[in-house]
Amino acid sequence: MIIDAHCHVWPDEIARRVLADRPVGLDPVHDGTLSGLLKTLDASGIDMALTLAVANVGRTVWRTNEFIGTVDRTRFIPFGTVHPDLSVEENLRALKENGVVGVKLHPLFQEVAFADERTRDILVGLAENDVPVLSHVGSGGGEAENRRGAPRDLHDMVAEIPGLRLIAAHYGGYQVLDEAEKWAVGTDIHLETSWPPSMGTLPRERVLDIIRRHGADRVVFGSDWPMTDPATEIAAIRDLGLTPEEEAGVLGGNLVRLLGLDLPTT
Repeated sequence: MIIDAHCHVWPDEIARRVLADRPVGLDPVHDGTLSGLLKTLDASGIDMALTLAVANVGRTVWRTNEFIGTVDRTRFIPFGTVHPDLSVEENLRALKENGVVGVKLHPLFQEVAFADERTRDILVGLAENDVPVLSHVGSGGGEAENRRGAPRDLHDMVAEIPGLRLIAAHYGGYQVLDEAEKWAVGTDIHLETSWPPSMGTLPRERVLDIIRRHGADRVVFGSDWPMTDPATEIAAIRDLGLTPEEEAGVLGGNLVRLLGLDLPTT
């Protein structure tokens, strides 16, 4: 069982516009549509994917969750959106009434900061309702955007919210791996492996050390589709030198357990 924990999708016409702007200064590898993702999963030997949808402003939260809530549940697991412009209750209702099972936070593109009390209030509500969260952590934007997703602030926030099931993307600190190792590695969160344009650009021994120190059973595979090619990222995971048990867990088994999916792990 291979599950990609990090796949951004948009309605077809919006995907074209978003990717034309080269998010975080990178050229997309794929098209960002649901049909395109399904083709990629089949070509890469991936069984399922977390489909991530993000609303940059509060007024689009409902329709964003409405879109992501319609995905085919045999291949896709919908992670939708929240926004601090809305109340905790409004955010929770937008998730529940659209059948969305998890949340993607993106400090680079939303007014979402780990140090913001509004964000923490929303995350407390998500924890109390057992809604898992995947968040971008680290850099990739301007100074203000990068500050919103700082690993140190993530560390402080998680310590204040018991029961939060949080997956920190990019090993807990995109483009700031030293900070990630100080503030995210070894804490009570799961780490996710994506690192556009490819995890293979990171030193292999350093990645292996991070995974082992954090605990391989608390690391999940993600590609950051459509900005990377999942098959290439799977090959990078398999090249790390993990044990067969560790590798199987990272590629899917750990996420099955974390999300409580009723799926086989082999």
